[in-house]
Amino acid sequence: MKIIKGSITSPKGFLAHGLAAGIKRSGKPDLGLIVSEVPAVTAGVFTKSSIKAAPLVVSMKHIKKGIGRAVLVNSGNANCYTGIAGLKHAEGSTKLIADLLKIKPADVLVTSTGIIGKPLAYDKIVAAAPNLVKGLSDSGGCRFAKAIMTTDLVMKEVAVEIKLGGKSVIVAGCAKGSGMIEPNMATMLGFITTDAAISLKMLKKALKLATERSFNSITVDGCMSTNDMVTVQANGLAGNKTITAENIDFKKFYEALEYVSVELAKKIVYDGEGATKFLTITVKGVSTEVLARKIAKTIANSALVKTAAFGSNPNWGRVGAAVGSLGISKINEHNMKITFSPFDKKEISITVDLPLGRASATVYTCDFSYEYVKINGEYN
Repeated sequence: MKIIKGSITSPKGFLAHGLAAGIKRSGKPDLGLIVSEVPAVTAGVFTKSSIKAAPLVVSMKHIKKGIGRAVLVNSGNANCYTGIAGLKHAEGSTKLIADLLKIKPADVLVTSTGIIGKPLAYDKIVAAAPNLVKGLSDSGGCRFAKAIMTTDLVMKEVAVEIKLGGKSVIVAGCAKGSGMIEPNMATMLGFITTDAAISLKMLKKALKLATERSFNSITVDGCMSTNDMVTVQANGLAGNKTITAENIDFKKFYEALEYVSVELAKKIVYDGEGATKFLTITVKGVSTEVLARKIAKTIANSALVKTAAFGSNPNWGRVGAAVGSLGISKINEHNMKITFSPFDKKEISITVDLPLGRASATVYTCDFSYEYVKINGEYN
């Protein structure tokens, strides 16, 4: 696997664009579009919140057929808690883009990010859509990545190249998110593109596992969002033999997908609202990866652990207390080993070793700072 400088338009056959439609009061870019020039096998994962924003309701319906062409994203407004009007705007957006691209509305996914509970300025999307489509290009990945940002301070892009059966295949992605992160994704959106040829069954399998080890393994503040979504589009233009089983090519593809997903997830944590420290929390020696991740998440979401990190105070008692809060009878002070890297560094590692099995998991988080409170106290 080779790490390359690229964007979501680096794989063959993908175009993108981003512009300012006027949804954000700041006048910054707030509308983005990704398009595959040919139908792409499409899979996605969505927030587990029972309250889902209108665009997610629409996208979850459209993605069921497993083939798509385009993804439309607006930032600055979540189009959530917006009732029937919000749903009509989400559905209308897919028809709007479909008509301009001369494809079916069901071939378009739509999502939004931003303030919850305020009506979407749909008329601005209608007005900007023709220019958005007209501006599509194979160099528009950066413009798209910029258009999906809200409180993000930096764009988040990753791309890698692999060889499958002698064919060059690229897996690339971009994401947004810096607050309301966890559990099971966050106020985060992730978009991955690839020119690999792969069946829907295997793409879903790869995305599910990669998501668990990346976007579902990060937390900034333990707050679940209504708008989280990660999609992957595979258009097959690389010309490799279609992956239909867990063979060597699937393993290579999965490793690339996991790498892109993990790196995007890490970038979200590094850009956590008000973050001054990046924490890697690893739990080893338990019965299952699921349990290891649960324990690691409990540590990562402890406000006391996060404030200790901000204060450069290696208080191991707070870690032990977080683990103990789960009430797992086999875990006690005699069989738990806690180790830290120096707490006065930008990057901190916390490891918990237990003698209860061979499984492990790693979770990424950041500290809580004064700035986090300021940002969220003033938001909207």
